[in-house]
Amino acid sequence: MRAVVLGSGVIGTAAAYYLARDGHEVTVLERHEAPGLETSYANAGLVAPGHSYAWASPAAPRILAKSLITADQALRLRPRLDPRMWSWLWQFFLQCTDERARANTRRKLRLCRYSTDLLSELVRDTGVEYDGLARGNLYVYRSERSFEAGVRRTQLLRDQGLELEVLDRDGLCAREPALDPVRERLAGGLYSPTDQSGDARMFSRGLAEHCRDAMGVDFRFGVTVDGLDADGDRIAGVRTNKGLAGGDVFVLALGFMSPFVSRTAGLKLPIYPVKGYSVTIPRGSSNLSPRMGVCDEDRLVVTCPMGDRIRVAATAEFSGYDKAHRPADFRGMLRSVRELFPSAGDYDRPEYWAGLRPMTPSSVPLLGRARYENLYLDTGHGHIGWTMACGSGKVTADLVAGREPEIDLEGLVYAG
Repeated sequence: MRAVVLGSGVIGTAAAYYLARDGHEVTVLERHEAPGLETSYANAGLVAPGHSYAWASPAAPRILAKSLITADQALRLRPRLDPRMWSWLWQFFLQCTDERARANTRRKLRLCRYSTDLLSELVRDTGVEYDGLARGNLYVYRSERSFEAGVRRTQLLRDQGLELEVLDRDGLCAREPALDPVRERLAGGLYSPTDQSGDARMFSRGLAEHCRDAMGVDFRFGVTVDGLDADGDRIAGVRTNKGLAGGDVFVLALGFMSPFVSRTAGLKLPIYPVKGYSVTIPRGSSNLSPRMGVCDEDRLVVTCPMGDRIRVAATAEFSGYDKAHRPADFRGMLRSVRELFPSAGDYDRPEYWAGLRPMTPSSVPLLGRARYENLYLDTGHGHIGWTMACGSGKVTADLVAGREPEIDLEGLVYAG
């Protein structure tokens, strides 16, 4: 069939790969001039089943309320006169029960584990390079209290079969020698050996090149999707700034922009942006940098090595569609990472970035067919979309082909 994928971030590009692998004639429409220039541009970099927790939890409303007074919260609320924000927040708060948080975490973990296995398979088959590391990731705790709570919390993940190793401070430093100079500041941590890391933008570009050159996928850049044209129970085409794009099946993978396009066909998707911040700093051979991804669980700051760079990421800010940032926004995260890795890189040469994560209230992405028999969703992946990209793409290709997906889709298929 003629398959049209809307969006070429890491999600859309992965979907294009699996659709093309099935033999479809695939076209990808992207408003930017290259793949991976929106949410995938400079995200944290972790491919992390070990961080699959749903953000909607019993603690989240209290944290958001506190953020109205203090600016040091991991979740921040910056109220806007936007009805979409308040509608989404209401749905988010409804998910903030212990039962729903556990169920949503299990659903995310199922997709994340499947997707991580597929990523390794895809890289072997295509040779795509993306500064990837398959050394696992560390989750570090500074206080005994947070360490004990973190170990208890991981029981949910371990009950679902995820391997997690509990480490004291000596074990942490053995796994990550760059932590040795600050070992006295650490209480302990967790090691997730199946976690990976890498540059999502570099992956998106490399995979797009492979899809184009080896699989015949047609990437059309500078094409803005304005809406969907419905004809009865089918989508007849996509309206763009370059005219109407036709096809047999359509995959919506536009991240936080997906609701604006879907509503042109009468679909109201529960997706709202949550802003994240990152800093990329250069490193040299003399720097004592981490050799794997490290999440400072007490500060919720991620440090991830990427070739000759270090990516530092933090913060989830509910502040609408504003991507503006200033150096002051990054001081807290840089201070936290320098406490753990004082000589990880050249902190005087930062590259600042802020992007918008496409979040659903449950933290679970929207997959599957949506109202129209030829429209499929692959969107709303939130804070670990990089982790779920390959799994979501393969599930989408399976559903398009009429195949039974290889994982249980309970709670993952769109039911709106």
